[in-house]
Amino acid sequence: MSKAIFYCEYKLKRGTSVADFLAASEKLNNEYISKQNGYISWEQWNDDAVWVDAITFESMEDAKGFEETSNANPNELAMVFYSFINLMSCKVRYYTIEKSYGGASL
Repeated sequence: MSKAIFYCEYKLKRGTSVADFLAASEKLNNEYISKQNGYISWEQWNDDAVWVDAITFESMEDAKGFEETSNANPNELAMVFYSFINLMSCKVRYYTIEKSYGGASL
């Protein structure tokens, strides 16, 4: 079974404190996302305007299950995280990891 990536790109709301956003992300990861079935890791990428969440799961079933569960009943930590995001800018995709080279993560 191939590992899968839940990929979401988005923009932050104007005036958002990046430090506060990252603190909310870390709390959400530590207290909720990292406890989901098949969770491996979460990376956040940024190019100044666009942010990307790349959450790696053991399987596509785990990745899609995470989104279904999270959307159906977002908890308080998720609501704080979402409060920083322009939700109209969100684009979600799923990817299967076909091949990986190297072992270091940046």
